[in-house]
Amino acid sequence: MRVMGIDPGIAIVGFGVVDREGNRLKAVEYGSIQTEAGLPVPVRLRQIHEACRTLFALHRPDVVAVEQLFFQRNVTTAFTVGQARGVILLAAEQEGIPVTEYTPMQVKMAVTGYGQAQKKQVQEMVRILLALPGIPKPDDVADALAVAICEAHSAGVRDHAARKGGS
Repeated sequence: MRVMGIDPGIAIVGFGVVDREGNRLKAVEYGSIQTEAGLPVPVRLRQIHEACRTLFALHRPDVVAVEQLFFQRNVTTAFTVGQARGVILLAAEQEGIPVTEYTPMQVKMAVTGYGQAQKKQVQEMVRILLALPGIPKPDDVADALAVAICEAHSAGVRDHAARKGGS
């Protein structure tokens, strides 16, 4: 199973492609889509949309896992990130790829076993679980890989339950 995890943003969209074979996880590719701060929002959204379509076509994931938004302070940032998230979801739909969504707490729980884990703990577990030489940078990339790991684990549980007849 191939999962593409996405950490949405307007300036930086982190992505990570992970293959799950049995209980093993392997990072295929990871990186970021970056847009220039001075550009109008519609231009940045088009760039994100086109880059996602290209990545989806290149990697052909079985599912795209996207982190849900959680903002406590800046409403303006929340709106623009929500718009970026929307074009990412649209791109997945246009490519016919199912989408799953996870809260930050669900991602932390799947990766570290603790829903209140600190960012550094999550990043280190991403490095360990995927046998990476270092923690991926920027943080958005490590976050995207964490979302992909969350989906890979969740899909594994769903598959196991289906084999057991839902019990």
